[in-house]
Amino acid sequence: MIDTDGYRMNVGIILTNLKRQVLWAKRIKQNAWQFPQGGIKAHETPMRAMYRELYEELGLNSKHVEVLGMTHRWLRYRLPSHLIRHYQRPLCIGQKQVWYMLRLSSPENIITMNATEHPEFDKWQWVEYWHPLNEVIYFKKNVYEQALKELHPLISRIKKRRLSYKLAQVPEYAL
Repeated sequence: MIDTDGYRMNVGIILTNLKRQVLWAKRIKQNAWQFPQGGIKAHETPMRAMYRELYEELGLNSKHVEVLGMTHRWLRYRLPSHLIRHYQRPLCIGQKQVWYMLRLSSPENIITMNATEHPEFDKWQWVEYWHPLNEVIYFKKNVYEQALKELHPLISRIKKRRLSYKLAQVPEYAL
């Protein structure tokens, strides 16, 4: 779904473990690593899109994770001009994303890259929290930095106490 400003609505997923590491995934047949993410369909809320993408890309569902929190506003990035498909309508100039931080609450061997017919990733690994900023493609770096900074307090409390997801804390746009 593309908004009136030309931004494709999207969700990003930062999946953590008890060691405060994040899941970093490699695009299939490419040497490009990123967090799982994907578009929001017309009939979906961002949260529903997040769970759909979580299943499609990692084979996980709501029973396998705990939602720790999310960004409180849309984070945007523009595509470089050579990646904009000027012949398509509506024209997409970039993405606006809601980022979710999840904690894996199941054994990691449940993660699978081939839950669907068209997998997007062929490998994953746990990395230190700030590691993605050194590897993400340049035009997404600012959004990654914003999401990681905003959500960082959530990961720093993982071992101190069990965080619970409170619907009252979710911004209205995300429901």
